[in-house]
Amino acid sequence: MKSVAGVFRDRDDAVRGIGRLLAIGVENGRISFLTPEHPSAQLGAVPVVEGEAPGMGPALGAVVGGASGAALGAAAASLLIPGIGPIAAIGFAAAALVAGAGGAVAGAALGDGMEGRLDEGVPIDELFIYEEALRRGRSVVIAIVPADLAETARVELLDAGAESLDAARETWWSGLRDAEQDDYRAAGGDFSGDEPVYRRGFESALRSDLRGSGYDQALDRLRVDNPDCYGEECFRRGYERGSRYYQRMRSGETEG
Repeated sequence: MKSVAGVFRDRDDAVRGIGRLLAIGVENGRISFLTPEHPSAQLGAVPVVEGEAPGMGPALGAVVGGASGAALGAAAASLLIPGIGPIAAIGFAAAALVAGAGGAVAGAALGDGMEGRLDEGVPIDELFIYEEALRRGRSVVIAIVPADLAETARVELLDAGAESLDAARETWWSGLRDAEQDDYRAAGGDFSGDEPVYRRGFESALRSDLRGSGYDQALDRLRVDNPDCYGEECFRRGYERGSRYYQRMRSGETEG
């Protein structure tokens, strides 16, 4: 199984993208919809397929209101994500964002099965891209699909008006790059040569399993994930800047 995601400027386009995924046979229980919070009546426009959604498990059942196995669109979680604010979420990614961003679910508690759901294909190093999209008022559609359907699903989301996850990641970095370059050069570094490794360090600090961990605390994990560069000074500096960026975003600050 692979994860496929699209970031949408227009919520109606996101709903249309969900309809396209359902039309090509993506199971409704494998689709999630995240959007800055709207009245619940508007969420009723999300297309659904009749019947139970497979594999949702007790964790998602708690997130979407206690109905284990609830179909997409049957219930929505209201999430309060630090630094983002209230969002509405339908599907397994509600659990992912709560775990990754330390958010709160209105009227529900997560069950023990959440970790297994995340293992099914939502990469933990992508969560910050979803969060950033929501922070900018975008909507996000995420689907877990069979590998042979992944490219078709990506095309359907793009045709519905989505920005790809890779494009969203580059947009995010472009907005930060000048400030990071200035800070790095002020300390005597060669940003033009070190940027790729620096950025890997920066993004590593935003992984949901490393947030709040200092470089030394995270070293064992970093050694596994970045064996070719984890020990380089530019990687460490990027990690430390990424950690500070996360703290600013969590507190709602935009500069610093």
